[in-house]
Parts: sequence; structure tokens; C-alpha cells
Amino acid sequence: YHVAVAGSFLGISMHLAQSFPVGKVDMMRLFPLTFDEFLLAVGKGKLLEILKSGDHRLTSALGSMFTDLLRQYFYVGGMPEAVAEYVNSANLGKVRTIQKGILQSYRNDFSKHAPVTEVPRLNMVWDSIPSQLAKENKKFIYNVLKKGARAKEFELAIQWLEDAGLVYRIHRAASPTLPLKFYEDMTAFKLFTTDVGLMGAMTDAPVAGILLSDNIFTEYKGAFAELFVLSQLMPLGLPIYYYSSNESTIEIDFLVQHGSTVTPVEVKAAENVRSKSLRTYICSHPGLKGLRLSLKPYEDQGWMVNWPLWAVNFCFPHV
Repeated sequence: YHVAVAGSFLGISMHLAQSFPVGKVDMMRLFPLTFDEFLLAVGKGKLLEILKSGDHRLTSALGSMFTDLLRQYFYVGGMPEAVAEYVNSANLGKVRTIQKGILQSYRNDFSKHAPVTEVPRLNMVWDSIPSQLAKENKKFIYNVLKKGARAKEFELAIQWLEDAGLVYRIHRAASPTLPLKFYEDMTAFKLFTTDVGLMGAMTDAPVAGILLSDNIFTEYKGAFAELFVLSQLMPLGLPIYYYSSNESTIEIDFLVQHGSTVTPVEVKAAENVRSKSLRTYICSHPGLKGLRLSLKPYEDQGWMVNWPLWAVNFCFPHV
């Protein structure tokens, strides 16, 4: 018999005193629906085909339509139950109730599977993620959790959340040199939730602010846009890092390794898309070509190419 099982990963990864059928189980890592999958779910398959065609003139002409759908995705996110409810009823209140229920189930799993002593720390780390991203810190700051907090005190809680598949931990890389893993700074990292819709529910982001204006693209200083981009890139299985320096103001949102290339990625959610950090970084590493993701249409400027946020799934070849 071939048996497919879906459910909480915690019951598998955190099992105690139980054997595991090594060599008899194929593990599949599933992700929330990406934006292109969301387009299919809401019946916009023709628009997706246009995106896949690579016709930048046509996609630019349809930019306002794609931006409107992106707003919807920012609210609904990619959790299957939330998307299904949105498709079936278009009731945003019910969508938010489902998202809140998912978040509560995460907390229930904390209590069920994690060591009792770690549960308070898990909640502190989890609750701090939106504010950490909003402050645009150069790395995860333990002092935000509580005054005088140290890495040793919270490292188990962070590792638990990562192992459970509830957060993405993106480390800083000191140099954009292949392979990026060799230049990984294990002491500096950022934490992200896995779904932009869930972060909206965590912060109680209002419906009007997301669906009726461009505020969602600039709220929390672009934290939503940055999380959106990461959540689209993670299913590709590419090594992803970021860059910052304590000695300068240069910050690069992501360094993406694909094939024999490293691409510095800058996410711009506001109307001001000047890329001072990206240009400076490229000038320091002339062998690189930058990628800027914004609400501007596609444009190749030689040293950098701009892609619309809603086309992020097609910036790198799928693997």
C-alpha cells in the first residue's frame, strides 16, 4: 500500500521515544500557495499565462490589474484553507477568522510539542517577528524580546520554530561569492513568518489599508513586501541570504544564489525606488548584476534590472 499523510510536521519532527521507518518514507516540503498559484486558484489563469509569456509590454499595460490582485494576495496569503474560503465566498471576515485559527493552532502546538520551559520563549520570539521586520534591523535583536536577553537564552526556541517549519531564518553573508554558504555569518540572521497573509492577521492589518490603497506596500517600512518576495523565492530551493554591515549603511535585502550566479535583490515597496545601497554594492562587486523588485514596470538598466513585484516568480529559472 502507498499511504500519503498530511498534517502537523511537529508530530514527526518532535517525536520522542518512537522509531522512524528510515528509508521507507519520502518527505515532501509543502509551502503556502505562491502568487502565481493564487492566480490560478482565483480563476485568473489567462493572466498567469501572460506573465509566463515574458511579454513585458503587455504585462506592464495590465499592471494595475496585477497590482490589485497582489493586494488581494497580501490579505489572503497562500494558506490553502484561507484561499479556498476566499475563492468560495469572497468573505474577507471569514478569511481572517481562518488565519487567526491557524495562528492559534500554532500556539496550541507550542504547548503540545515543545518543552514546557521553552513555551514562553517561543511565544516571545514568535510575537516579535513583525516588529523586528518593521524596524529594519540589520539582524534579529534579542534585546527586543526583553531587556538584557542573550542568544543562548533563546537559541533553542528559535531553532524549534525553524525546525517546525513556522519561520524562515535568513542568515547574513559576508561576501557575494560562490558558494554563499562559505560566507555565512551564523551570529546574524533575520526571522520571517512563512506567509504574508498570516503576518497580516498577526498585526491585525485592516482590510481597507490593504485592498483600497497602496498603504500595504509601504506599511511597516516594506516589511510586507520583503516577506512577500521571500515567500515566493523559498519554494525554488535556492540558497538565500542577505547583506548588511555594522560599519556602513549599505543593506541588501537578499543575496540569491542560482546556478553559477549570485544576484543582489532589493525590494522597494514605496514610490521612491532610488537604489543607493544596491548601486554602491554593485560598484564594489562589478561582476554582479542587481535585481530590484518594485511597483515599477520591467526595465533593464544594464547594471540592474527592475521587475514588478507581482512578477517575482519569473525572475529566476524554476528548479
